[in-house]
This record gives sequence, structure tokens and C-alpha cells, in this order.
Amino acid sequence: MPKITFIGAGSTVFAKNILGDCLLMPSLHDAHIALYDIDAARLEDSQRLISAINQSCNQGRATITAHLGVDQRKEALRGSDYAINAIQVGGYEPCTVTDFEVPKRFGLRQTIADTLGIGGIFRTLRTVPVLLDIAHEMEELCPGAWLLNYTNPMCMITSAILRGSQVPAVGLCHSVQGCAEHLLKHLSLDQRFPPAEVQWRISGINHQAWLLEITHQGQDIYPIIKQTAAERIARLRERGEPGAWVRSLLPRLGFDGPEPCYDIHSAAIKAHADGNFSTEELEDLAVAGDLVRLEMMFRFGYYITESSEHSAEYTPWFIKRTRPELIDHFNIPLDEYPLRCVRQIAGWARQREELLGQGASVEHRCTAEFGAGIINAMETDIPLRIAGNVMNTPGLIPNLPRKACVEVPCLVDRNGVQPCAVEELPEACAALNRSNINPQILTVEALLSGRKDYVYQAALLDPHTSAELAIDDTIALCDALFEAHAGWLPELR
Repeated sequence: MPKITFIGAGSTVFAKNILGDCLLMPSLHDAHIALYDIDAARLEDSQRLISAINQSCNQGRATITAHLGVDQRKEALRGSDYAINAIQVGGYEPCTVTDFEVPKRFGLRQTIADTLGIGGIFRTLRTVPVLLDIAHEMEELCPGAWLLNYTNPMCMITSAILRGSQVPAVGLCHSVQGCAEHLLKHLSLDQRFPPAEVQWRISGINHQAWLLEITHQGQDIYPIIKQTAAERIARLRERGEPGAWVRSLLPRLGFDGPEPCYDIHSAAIKAHADGNFSTEELEDLAVAGDLVRLEMMFRFGYYITESSEHSAEYTPWFIKRTRPELIDHFNIPLDEYPLRCVRQIAGWARQREELLGQGASVEHRCTAEFGAGIINAMETDIPLRIAGNVMNTPGLIPNLPRKACVEVPCLVDRNGVQPCAVEELPEACAALNRSNINPQILTVEALLSGRKDYVYQAALLDPHTSAELAIDDTIALCDALFEAHAGWLPELR
């Protein structure tokens, strides 16, 4: 009976996705699932939800236990075979708000701030110490157990765990498995090239991995993709600046805020089904939400795995104080993540009632997340191919640094997660990856060595921050964030 510990189980919907998948796996029907969180109310919600899925989908065969607070963390980990991490240290308030509001005072704007940039650096600084404490407890209480990390910043956190402990770990994201299908659907090419019939290769780093090849029945379909994208963008721009056009759609789609939100496309699909949104509008909206990635595809030759709102802040070109018109030109949603958090918090009461309210029926269908499949593969020795985030120490991608955390195909079976070596990336793609890797490595070095100057250097080398701020301003911004996050960060000398 394998034991699976979910760390950060108060992320109720995400816990449902991963653990619901586990409960559908025959090899895990009798598992012990230990839920751990520091929020009593959210932990109780998750326990009720996972227990309900256990009853409805698994005949109640799994054992579900809940463990509240740091004092119970060791018991949650004791004897575990697998630990799944989904914590967010500092939450939306105060820490995410701080990550956005303090940089604004220096003229630095962000979209997501959870992967790179000044926000990603300071999220790493407050998250890694907690996870290294957990990793060291795993060394003691469940040696050999695998840690599956879902927390961002993926590269920095996974690298810190692998370099700072003896725990076998892999970082997991869902951007790779959906990349090719997303691209084809958003260009309305999915009927011509059904995603299930398409072959593709992806490698690079998390949130900036490259779709290096995409074929259908042996045909390279990149030329068709690029031609279609260029035609769709030209049609979209006939409507004016995409950002302004998208904002004009908000009242029709039921949004009362001034800025578009991440689920506007879902609302448009519903409006289209109801006959209130034309097919051409729906197609143009899909392209409007992907302009940064498509621009990078035209410039670098390859599409990347993560969304345009993410990608806009990983480079020096799209969010610029001296070029404010670029925001509407590329439809870049500044402050998107805080706006998303506010909407999700406001919507949780309704969602909670749907999931846990009187008479609610809790069912589960398997998701595209890798977590349950990895555990099943290790338990059954039935091989699984995933995209995993691992250290580049063996030179998996030869033209990226060995201290980098890379995202590559991996084979999973009873032997664990086994990364596959891939060929060199196209040099321009590798160069862009290296611009992101440099601050990632320095941030991890700061935490492992305790040196504060590495944090400053990471910020100075960050592509977006360095394109906007002078050296003195960058140092002052770091100092302001050290002060604002007091109590959440480790002591650095």
C-alpha cells in the first residue's frame, strides 16, 4: 500500500486533480493519502473532497488522513513513498501583492511574477527554505521517497531541492503536454491536423521550452502554422490595436473589470456556443491572446511552451516604460496574476458550494497532469514518458549550463525518473534560455551559500529588470523587497 503525502493540500482544486487521478489508478486504489497544510479550513475542505472522490470513484478503499500545521508535518511524511508539493509561501496577501506593488514604485511592471523576474527571484527566496526543511525531513522519515514538485518558480525550486538535499525529485508542469494541441486549436488547424495524429519534440527550460519539431504523417507542418499565424494576425490587426479590441469585448462577455482576465477565452467559447459571438471573433481572440509567443516564433523560428502573458516578462522586448504602446500592440495583461487571484478568491465560495455543498455529487475524470501517472509507473513498472524538470548535470542539453534545470523528455518506470539526452538547441534558442538560466542559477546559489550579493547579481542579470532599471535602481529595488518581505526571507549575509 503506497503512501502519498500531498504538501499544500489546501490547494483544494489542484489536490482534487492530482489525487483524484491517483484514486482512478488500480495500482493506487489502496493507497494511504496524507494531506498536509497549515490552513485548517482549506485542509478540511480538501479532506472532505478527496474522501468523497474516494467513495464515489474508488469504493472507499484508500485511506485519507489530514495533518495540520508544522507540528504534524513529520507524521504526514513518515513512511511516505511519494510526496507531492504544491505550496505557496506567503500567499496572495501579503507576499504576491508585495511582489507586484514594490516594483511598481520603481517603474517595473509585471504580468505573472512567479517564474522569473524580480517577483520570481523573491518568490524563490521565501519558498526554498521551507522546501529544504521538508526535504531534510524526508531524508530522515522516508528516505528514497520521490518528491514531485509543482510549485513555481519551477526551475529554481527544483534545482535547489536537487542541489540542496539527497531527495530524488522532479519538477512538473502542464505546459509541454498541451503545447502543440493549443497551437493547432488556436489557429483552427486542429481539424486539418488532429492533435492525436501529430508528432512533436520539445526541450529547453520550464516555461521556455521549444517546440522544435511538429509533423503530421511525416510532413513538417511548421510552414503551414507560420503562414496561418501571419494571416490571422493581419486580420486581427484590422480591428485596431489588439489590447484595445479585447477590452472592448469585456461587457459582452460578462466581465465588469477594466482589464481582460485569463479566462476570457472560455467565456468567449460559451458566448459562441450561445450564438452571441461570431466564429471570426473567436478565432481572432485566440490569436490576440498569443501574440507574444507568435512574435517569438517568427523571430526565433520555434514556438515556446508557456503563455504570452508569462513570456512577455521573460524577455527585454515587450514591457517597456518608454514604449507603452507595446502593451496594446501585443495585448499584454499587466498585473494579470493579482487580478486572477482576486477573481479566484471571490469565486471560491461558489466553487466550494458546487464541490462540497448539500447534495453535491463529486465525480472525477482523469486530467492531463503527470503526477498520478508517474506514481503508477513506478509502482507497476509500466513505462511512461513525461516532460520533467531535472538538472542538466549529465549534459542532457549540451549547449545549456550544467547547473541549469532543464525540461526534457523522461522515461518513468520502477527505476524512477530517467531523463533523456537531447540534441543541442538551435543556438538562438539556447541563448535566450541562457538569459533566463543566469538569474536562476544565481538565486539558487544565494540560498545554498547564504550570500546576499548573489541576489543582487541575479536581479541585475534578469532580462526584463535589466532592460528597465539602472544598476543603482535595481539594487534599491532589491533592498526595498528585502524590507517589505521581512519575516518571510532567510538571513543572507
